[in-house]
Amino acid sequence: MTATIHGTTGRSPRLHESDCSVDDFDAVVRATTDVADYPHADRVEQGVLVYESAVLRAATSTEAGSAEVEGELVRALSDGPGVVALKGAFTDPSVIDRVTAVFDEIIVDERAAGTAPGDHFAKPGANSRVWNALEKLAVRDPGAFVDYYANDVLALISRAWLGPAYQVTSQVNVVRPGGVAQDPHRDYHLGFLSNEVVERYPAHVHVLSPVLTLQGAVAHSDMPVESGPTMYLPHSHQYAPGYLAWRLPEFREYFAEHHVQLPLAKGDAAFFNPAVFHGAGTNVSTDVQRMANLLQVSSAFGRAMESVDRARVSKAVYPALLERLAAGAGSGLVANAVAASAEGYPFPTNLDLDANVNGLTPLSQAEIVQRALAEGWTPAELDDAIDAGTDRRRTDG
Repeated sequence: MTATIHGTTGRSPRLHESDCSVDDFDAVVRATTDVADYPHADRVEQGVLVYESAVLRAATSTEAGSAEVEGELVRALSDGPGVVALKGAFTDPSVIDRVTAVFDEIIVDERAAGTAPGDHFAKPGANSRVWNALEKLAVRDPGAFVDYYANDVLALISRAWLGPAYQVTSQVNVVRPGGVAQDPHRDYHLGFLSNEVVERYPAHVHVLSPVLTLQGAVAHSDMPVESGPTMYLPHSHQYAPGYLAWRLPEFREYFAEHHVQLPLAKGDAAFFNPAVFHGAGTNVSTDVQRMANLLQVSSAFGRAMESVDRARVSKAVYPALLERLAAGAGSGLVANAVAASAEGYPFPTNLDLDANVNGLTPLSQAEIVQRALAEGWTPAELDDAIDAGTDRRRTDG
């Protein structure tokens, strides 16, 4: 994929913030897209490939047709603009309306319960967010869930990018009139980490991260441009240091000047490479309650082969870690043992309960153990903290 070459120097196995250049970035995102290279696309609109879902459905009626369309969608998300709009993804508006009603009920109930979910890339405010909307919908209205997620277009693009056995998660976002835009960003996984942490990952992981997830949104309301549909910067996923660049002021300024926004109708969907610079726009309308079901689809391969109860392991080895530190073992050696025992990444978690700490992520299990060692907690104190962390990750039910 072209992301392996744009913006890399070849001199180091790692990328650094100092590698980021707006001029290099500009050269990448100025690429154009020729609709003739994408036979099933209807048009290119503001640099984004627009597909009519009816055309895709007809083209995928055979196995050979499905393979051809899936290959085209992969090219669109990798070598192309990185963003596709799928018009008419849902043909039955009643399915959307039924699910919207459930989402509205959840928002009302969570507000009454005093929960106010925040946004990773925008300040909490009048807007509404429903974390883990997939599970909550399934429990509240199984029939609506099945009718919604039986959608063939959602499955087509998920399968095209990730192959079979993918996993879907869902977060609802409602942006009301006056709701402000998100900061432009790249998304999960590396997009949630600080630049200091991102620099520790080798360059090939920067290329790997985008192929482990697919980002999408289903429009649950009409989304004229004034309502603030998602802002995109087509082709920006092909800039290799982008996970380090998106926070830098000069890149945010570039995004503000060059991003595009496509209006969507209720039942349309948009999917994009998670490395595309993007962010929800400001709702400057007076009466549009913009609702989108944000889909994050994950590869089946993002998991270990064996099940390990890392909470149990961390509790078991903590006394030995204390002993080694007391005996003069270097903190680096002890940190290596922590990395092998505790869960080092803070996700997946229950974002209703496990709040962000000093950035975009909650504390990982490994960070809890490291804090305990630094502060000299007793084993009982560590056990309580690990148990509390485990409880925060559980969903209701």
